[in-house]
Amino acid sequence: MSSVSNRKPFNLGRWFFRTGWRHLLGLVVCVYAIFPILYILSTSLYPNNDINNTTALFTAFSPQNYIELFAQDTRPFARWYSNTVYIGLVTSIGSVFLSALAAYAFSRLRFKGRRGGLLSLILMQMFPSILGLVAVFSLLSDFGQVFPIIGLNSQLGLILVYMGGALGAGTYLMYGFFNTVPKEIDEAATIDGASHARIFFSIILRLVAPVLAVQMLLSYIGVTSDYVLASILLSDPNQLTLATGLQQFINDPYSKDWSMFAAGAVLSALPSLVLFLFLQKYITSGLTGGAVKG
Repeated sequence: MSSVSNRKPFNLGRWFFRTGWRHLLGLVVCVYAIFPILYILSTSLYPNNDINNTTALFTAFSPQNYIELFAQDTRPFARWYSNTVYIGLVTSIGSVFLSALAAYAFSRLRFKGRRGGLLSLILMQMFPSILGLVAVFSLLSDFGQVFPIIGLNSQLGLILVYMGGALGAGTYLMYGFFNTVPKEIDEAATIDGASHARIFFSIILRLVAPVLAVQMLLSYIGVTSDYVLASILLSDPNQLTLATGLQQFINDPYSKDWSMFAAGAVLSALPSLVLFLFLQKYITSGLTGGAVKG
């Protein structure tokens, strides 16, 4: 009874300055983040692309735009969709594999130039990738004259360009995570006669699965949302990705199909969402684990 009687009466001002402002700030951030998503969904459901005189969300509900996306022969949305998923998955898996190999070497092996290599990985992130567009275009143009399969307007060529940037932030992220794995595990496996390759593929990869999942997700999102490289290296309508193909809906200055563009944007986000949900249990530990020990 004494503890109940000693309780201070609720004071709205004191509660707000202690914790209430945090709830208010969180609510504002949530609304700020959710509103663009709601606007895109609402726009994708407007029939006949009639969004100019609309002042409220979800004033109309029609699947017309989603149906027409797959019904146009001049804009093969289904082909763009499959191209994007294919390029994204192949690139992300390849990038994760290359980054893991490099991170393992930097973490476990001692060789001349190791410290300089790590510093170079950091320095490379200071320069935007757009600076190399001319060089990439020129290289693929020359390669295409000898090996057309990896030249311009080739999905394989685009994948190789994307994978060329794998030794960057992904490697350094994995390097920090690899350092959290006790080296005694490697030493015990070496005593049993295991080689570095056997240790890497049989032991280490299983222990660092969280950071592999994080890097795969980040790589997939980065590749599938890229517009600059894909628009320069791909020109055949059947080879385009979603980022470049959807641009055709709003290229015409006199008739912009914003509703169909929004419908395509909604559908293009589904693979990333599915991949995120599939890898969700690894993401938290993968992002924080590498910060424990550098």
